Amino acid sequence: MTATIGEAAAASGVSAKMIRHYEAIGLIPGPPRSEAGYRHYDGPAIHSLRFIRRARDLGFSLEEVGRLLALWRDRNRASAEVKAVALQHIAELEAKAEALHAMAATLRHLAAHCHGDERPDCPILEDMERGQAAGVSLPGR
Repeated sequence: MTATIGEAAAASGVSAKMIRHYEAIGLIPGPPRSEAGYRHYDGPAIHSLRFIRRARDLGFSLEEVGRLLALWRDRNRASAEVKAVALQHIAELEAKAEALHAMAATLRHLAAHCHGDERPDCPILEDMERGQAAGVSLPGR
């Protein structure tokens, strides 16, 4: 039994556009096509799409998803390799969460010191005019 791209999208939770993108970047192989050129996805392909969807829901990058897919498909893998990928991702998520917390604290402080009245002076805009405060940037920006 095979599924069209629309059926595969519905069954996996991955949009047809993203399925085509994953094929284009080589994350998943292109499926067999009918004589009319329609893609046909089998059960294992849909299972892979579900795997990708879950990994993306957990915030893994496409590069990390590719590595996890390779490990998942390799039945001789060491679970230590998978754990290392997960632990690295956890560290990145925690760093981002810490950076977001610091940004919120900075904005909370600035907002508390803004009079919010008819006067034009505003510590929020003054801070932005001065430039980035030390230690309050989101990684990757």
